[in-house]
Amino acid sequence: MVVISVCSLKGGVGKTSVVLGLADAAMRKGLATLVVDLDPQGDATYALGAKATGSASGDVLESPKRKVLEQTIVASGWEGAGELHVLPGAPSTAALDRPDAEGESLHTLRKALGKLDYDLVLIDAPPSLSGLTRSALVASDRAIVVAEPGAFAVNAANRLFAAIDDLRRREAGGLQPLGIVVNRFRPSVREHAEQVKVVERTFGPLVLSPVLADRAVVQRAQGARQPLSAIAGSAPMTDAYDALLSRIGRTAKALRRRTS
Repeated sequence: MVVISVCSLKGGVGKTSVVLGLADAAMRKGLATLVVDLDPQGDATYALGAKATGSASGDVLESPKRKVLEQTIVASGWEGAGELHVLPGAPSTAALDRPDAEGESLHTLRKALGKLDYDLVLIDAPPSLSGLTRSALVASDRAIVVAEPGAFAVNAANRLFAAIDDLRRREAGGLQPLGIVVNRFRPSVREHAEQVKVVERTFGPLVLSPVLADRAVVQRAQGARQPLSAIAGSAPMTDAYDALLSRIGRTAKALRRRTS
C-alpha cells in the first residue's frame, strides 16, 4: 500500500480535483483505493458521491480503531467504482486542525491506515500547515504539492517542502516529496506560461509531468458527482491523470523493493 498526501497552502488551486482525477485513474486501473478526506469542507466526499454514515475522518483521528474505521469508510457513489472507498470529511473535523498539534497526536492517522489493506491511499489535506495536514504527511509515503501558475507558487511550494523536510527529521522518516503538480494552466495566458517556466527552473525534476490544463470538463464532472472519465471530452485530462498515476506506480515499486 502506498499512501499519498495531496497538499497545498492556498485554497482554489484544484487540490481536490487532483485527488479526484487520480482516484478515477486508479479506479479504471482496477486498484483498490481509499480516498481520505481530511478537508473539513468535504468537497472530495461530495464529488465522490459518498453517503456518509454519520462518522467522519475526525472520528478516526480521535479513535484509530478498526471498528471505527469499519463504521466510517463507505463506498464511492461513482458508477462502476469497484474497490474505490471513501473516508468522509465533515465540518466537525475542523476542531482537530490545531496549529500546535505535535507528537503522538500526529500519528493517529498513520496508525489507523496501518490496519487497512489497499493498493493506494489518497489523502486530500486541508490548504494549510496545521494539524490535519501534518497528520496526513506523517501518515504518507509521498507528498504531492499542488500549485497554480501564479506569482506565489514558488513561495508556497518552498514552505511545503520545508515542512515535509522538518517532519521527515522529527516524525516521519519515510516521507518524501513526490513532486509538484502545476494545475489550472491556461496556455493562452502569457503569465501562466512564464510562471510555469519559473517553477520548472526552481524545482527542476520535482515538477511532475504533465502540467494540468484548466478545463471546464473537470468542473462538470464534480458537479455531476461523476468520475472525470464519464464526461464527454475528458480524454486529454484522463490521459494526464493516467500519466500521474503511472508516476505513483513507479514510486510504489521502489517502495516494495526497499522493504523486501
